[in-house]
Amino acid sequence: MSEVKATMPGNVWKVIVEVDDEVTEDQDIVILESMKMEIPISTGTAGLIQEIKVSEGDFINEGDVIAIIK
Repeated sequence: MSEVKATMPGNVWKVIVEVDDEVTEDQDIVILESMKMEIPISTGTAGLIQEIKVSEGDFINEGDVIAIIK
């Protein structure tokens, strides 16, 4: 099991994946909006999305868990 964490604070602009989606290593799963820029957040490992802990429009801080991959 692996956690995908935010690399910086920002608003969740778009959630690209859904629960039970299969993802590859370094695949973008969420787009954050921070300082008027779009920042993709990607996986660190391949697997299956077990849980998504954010929704579009949420504000998240650096280090917050975005998703769990199994």
